[in-house]
Amino acid sequence: MKRIFSLLLCLALLAGCASGTAAPAASAAQPQQQGNTTLSWYVHYNWYTTPWGGNTVSDAITARTGTDINFISPDGNESEKLAALIASGSLPDLITIGWWEPQMQTLIEQGYVVALNQLADESCPAFYDEAEPTVLRWYTQADGNVYCYPNSSYLPEDYEAGYAEPSNQTFLVRKDIYEAIGSPDMTTPEGFYNAVKAAAAAYPMVEGGPLIPVGAHAFTSNGCDSFDKFLMNFLAVPYEQDGQVYDRYTDPDYLTWLKMFRRLGEEGYLSDDIFLDQRVQMDEKITQGRYFCMLYQRTDLTAAQKELYQKNPEGSYIAVDGPRNAAGDPHTLPGGGITGWTVTMISKNCAQPQKALELMTFLMSEEGQKLISVGVEGENYTMVDGKAIFTPETQQLYDTDYDAFVAKVGADDTYWMLQNNSMQARWRTAESDAALAQMREWAAPYTIYTAQYDLALTVGSEADLDERSILALWGKTLPHLLLAESDETFDALMADFVAKRAALGFDVAQSAKTDKMNEAKARLGMA
Repeated sequence: MKRIFSLLLCLALLAGCASGTAAPAASAAQPQQQGNTTLSWYVHYNWYTTPWGGNTVSDAITARTGTDINFISPDGNESEKLAALIASGSLPDLITIGWWEPQMQTLIEQGYVVALNQLADESCPAFYDEAEPTVLRWYTQADGNVYCYPNSSYLPEDYEAGYAEPSNQTFLVRKDIYEAIGSPDMTTPEGFYNAVKAAAAAYPMVEGGPLIPVGAHAFTSNGCDSFDKFLMNFLAVPYEQDGQVYDRYTDPDYLTWLKMFRRLGEEGYLSDDIFLDQRVQMDEKITQGRYFCMLYQRTDLTAAQKELYQKNPEGSYIAVDGPRNAAGDPHTLPGGGITGWTVTMISKNCAQPQKALELMTFLMSEEGQKLISVGVEGENYTMVDGKAIFTPETQQLYDTDYDAFVAKVGADDTYWMLQNNSMQARWRTAESDAALAQMREWAAPYTIYTAQYDLALTVGSEADLDERSILALWGKTLPHLLLAESDETFDALMADFVAKRAALGFDVAQSAKTDKMNEAKARLGMA
């Protein structure tokens, strides 16, 4: 219990530090070229620090559109940063935010953003040439207007045509350690438990310091993706049952695996690092090869994995089959859906909204997509049999020094705010970099379409407020479950969680989510 208290205190202090640095702060504006328009662009992620200008792609976009970008991102807590911008009346010209974030609906419903369709009708009809009609219909609000456009959006037909990117979700192991302990089967709780213990015993120290036996995404106020959503997907926990949204958190297979992780925690194999580290610290430790295994998004470690692979291919990470349910069913890993990943909007503060929509339209076009994906034709790539092939110099830089590639070229969706992966798949060659290709190929057969379960409740509704309270309760409960001193304590904590969430309106939230699921199915033609 002392350990739990210490960890939660540290988490609280970290949150406080983040809150303390949440005042508006922008990256330095790029020098404005003569005659260019400079637009400010807020990106709702504190890890996004890429500047505009000085690389091939952004310079080419500026030359083509006459637009410079001044990116703004939070220094600390994202929600507090955006709230401060709204309260001060200083929203930037463009805003990119996750479609599931409650602030996305707030910006729309409280009138902070422009209706893209109205702006297109007035001054930029080319927007309709580049926007996917089905996506526009999906994002049409009750008033008949469209206020945002997503990136990484997929339709069911993209999957049928083979243009869908495999799921990001992977179970990764450090190759040399995994093979040294006999490449064990880690699909069962006992197999996983024994493999982690064996790795920790054989390699207590690695080049960067003590081995971290189990890695995970950062813990947040709503839980931890690795230990909730990702684990559920690996276990093929259903999203629905008998026409109702399924309670995935109390699924028997899921609880069995959480108890296995609890057992590892009791015996000291869940390092304090995983409860406290944020992405910057995790990237550093991945580059050092500090983790033995982790449920992690493969694209989140692109730069770190490439650097690690360059130093020592055998000490890099590979994807292998991870936790499975008691029946041994294949993983069900979500690919992209129609909602996409993030959405981009134009603020009513924008003095030149036409220029902002023209920039969005260009980035959405095939010309714009080729620029952000593979760079400038002739300089960074050539077209061969309908496929974009990096020039030898660009490929060499991409393979050997990814950070330098990003700084010099700025391709590979460095500017991902309006990336269209299904379009890019039509002419971009499949990942050939040995550091990354294996993970992508591993995920492909397990990837399924789950857009009908991307459920965002109406912001401010009773169900939405209930769901937020329940997620916050889960965020407080999960660390206690993983660090519980016994299975009996685990069971008591879980029972307490279930009882408290019932009082918070669990049934109301589940009913509303079922309605949203059925509505999504109807809109996708799945009903």
